[in-house]
Parts: sequence; C-alpha cells; structure tokens
Amino acid sequence: MSAVSRVPATAPSSVRKVIVASLIGTSLEWYDFFIYGTAAALVFNKIFFPSFEPLVGTLLAFATYAVGFIARPLGGLIFGHYGDRIGRKNVLVVTLLLMGIATFLIGLMPTYASIGVWAPILLVALRFLQGLGLGGEWGGAVLMTMESGDPNRRGFNASWPQVGVPLGLLLANGVLSLMGVLTNEPAFLSWGWRVPFLLSGVLVIVGLWIRLTIAESPLFREVEESHAKAGAPILEVLRRYPKQVLLAVGARVGVDVAFYTFVLFITTYVATYLKLPRNYALNAVLIAAAVQVLLIPFFGGLSDRIARRPVYLAGAIGAAVWVFIFFILLDTGQFWLIVLAAVVALILHAAMYGPQAAFISEMFPTKVRYTGASMGYQLAGIFGGALAPIISVALLDRFDTWVAVSLYAVAMLLITIVCVLLAPETSKIDLHADPATHPMDAR
Repeated sequence: MSAVSRVPATAPSSVRKVIVASLIGTSLEWYDFFIYGTAAALVFNKIFFPSFEPLVGTLLAFATYAVGFIARPLGGLIFGHYGDRIGRKNVLVVTLLLMGIATFLIGLMPTYASIGVWAPILLVALRFLQGLGLGGEWGGAVLMTMESGDPNRRGFNASWPQVGVPLGLLLANGVLSLMGVLTNEPAFLSWGWRVPFLLSGVLVIVGLWIRLTIAESPLFREVEESHAKAGAPILEVLRRYPKQVLLAVGARVGVDVAFYTFVLFITTYVATYLKLPRNYALNAVLIAAAVQVLLIPFFGGLSDRIARRPVYLAGAIGAAVWVFIFFILLDTGQFWLIVLAAVVALILHAAMYGPQAAFISEMFPTKVRYTGASMGYQLAGIFGGALAPIISVALLDRFDTWVAVSLYAVAMLLITIVCVLLAPETSKIDLHADPATHPMDAR
C-alpha cells in the first residue's frame, strides 16, 4: 500500500461540502476583485483621473488595479503563516471578511470631483486590502479541497476553487452589464457602477455562513496532532524550498498574463481602441467564462488521469499561438467573432488553470504547504496580473498595434513552458513526503 493512502479518510458528503464552501468563497472573492478590474477599465479613469486623456487615464486606473496584485504576496505570506500554524478554515473566514468589507467600502467612495486627490489615495488603500484578502484566500481554499478528498482525485478536487475565477467573472461582468443596460452613461458613471460593489456585502454574509460550517483539513489535523507544525513557515520555505517557489512563480506568470490579456485588456482594446460598444467585450467574456466553468474541473480531472504537466503544457502552447488569432478576430469588429476569440482563449487558459492548483500545492509538504503554495502563486501575480494590463496598455499606446501586446504575452508564456518542463510531475506523489529529502521525479 502506498504512503499516499495514509491520508485520513473523509466522507464523500463532507468532501462535497468542503468543495462547495471553497467554491462559493473563492467565487465571492474573485467577484470582488473583478468588479474592480472591470470598473478600472470602464469608469475609474473618468471619475478618479478625469484630467487625463482616455488611454492615459485608463493606464492610471490600471496602476491602482495593480496595487491589489502587489498586496497579494503579502497576504499570502501573512495568512499562509497562520494557515500553517492555526489551520486553513479559520484563516479563510478572515480573508473573506477582509475582502468583502474593502469591496463594500469602494462602493461608498467619493470621487475626484468631491474630495480631489484623496479619492484615488483612498481607492488605492482599499485596493490594497482587497489584495491582502485574496492573497490569503487562494492557498487555503485549494488546500481544504485537496487535503480532504481522495488522493487520486487531487487535481479534480483542487480545481474547484479555481472555478471561482470564471464564476466571479460571470457575476462581476454580469452585474456591471446589467447596470449598463438599466442606466444611461451619466447615471452609470454617477451611481450605477457602485451597485456591484455594495452587493458584495450581502454575498459575503452568505459565504461566511457556509464556511463556518465546514471541518478543518484532515492533513492539517494530522500534522497538528503529531506536533510537526513548522515554527516559522516562511523561513522554512525560503531555506528548504526555494527551487519549488521559483518554479511555481514561473509556471504561473504566463498563465496570468494570458488571462488578463484575454479577459481584461480585451475591454480596453475593444471599447477604447476599436471604439466598439462596451458590451461587445463584456458579453464575449461572459460567454467564455460560462464555458470555462465546466472546463476547469474537466482539465483538473484529466491531469489526475494523464498527469499535470502534459495538460498544462498543451494549454500554454495553445495560448501562445492563439493570442495572435485572438486580436485578428477582435479587429473584425464582429460580435460573434469576438466571442469566438474569447471562448477559445479561455478554453486554453482552463487547460493550464485546471491542474495548476494541485501542481503548485503538491510541490510543498503539509506543514508549510499553505505558505509555500501561496508564496509561489501570489508572487507570480506581481509579474503577471499586476503588470499585464499596464504593460499591454503602454505597448498599445507606444506602438499602436496589438502585435506588441501579443509578443509580450508569448514571451511570458515561454517562461511558463520552460518552468513546467523543468518542474517534476506531481500527480502521483505522496503528500506526506518532503520534497527537500525525497526529490519529486516522476517524469
């Protein structure tokens, strides 16, 4: 019998409850995060940076958006430390509260016209709190699902918190699209954009109620009972697992750049550069996200059957090719071709994103898994998601062509491809094993 089977048994009904709780929580967290990103592309340049040209104002709005990504690694370190010390469940309650309160307050924000420069300053501060919450959220949600279920279904189980991304995106873009339909342009800029932020207060109450009812991760309980918890998880990760952190960062960075090109920069490109109706991009992303909801767990499960790396690499190589076709289709100005561009883009992203949660988490032992996985995942967010919208807008402004944006995305995807090739296969490893003393090599 393999060591993997020593994972404490968990009833299937309990595993499903953990998956549902993690999925709902991450969906709400990403809803909060995405309404900010979409509002930055459509509204914030006008109400917080009104004295600049539209493209420059958008660039500044995306700079405030990037603050959330810069805060995410800090959130991952802080909450990862406590997640490895006091448990996954308790930390997940705190992160959901932090994210929800910050998002609700953004909905109450006065504009530049009301309080001048203090408006963007307060916006940045609340965005930073959003980033802290999301930075701590991902690791705990993934580990709760991965550590609670069948070891042979880790990729599938861990992929469900990843589904929170397209669900959050659907919620965010759906509510913003609805407000765009129900209000005219002046009303949307005045108060319509605030409604999605204020709704997060109600959604967080639902998420908290569900999260408080689940049990702690069995693997963490096992570490706790054996008194094997790390005294200083951050220091132990840096001392014993630096290679795993670097590979995790590299494996994720291209995925991040591709994603924010496909779902966020598309809004700027279609509405601001091509001057097409704003709803073209929003609705295309909505349709693509709905498709991705089904495909992320499919690819996560596929990685259980044929291994993580082949599935991940297929998505990365496909995205590197598709990013050129993506912009060619956008340039047609035809709505259904824009939809096709977004749908195929998010299918390829799902092939990377489905196995990613388990792939990164499996690189670290249980006692520092929350810290190590969060560190690798969230550091990549700085170089990927934080910079991608800024660099893409700057490249478009400088070269006046999407080719420069595509080449940038391909360069980042090449980093991901190299790191996935260098990383070991993790789908069959024993979660009790220490990668520092038992090198992962199942190629």
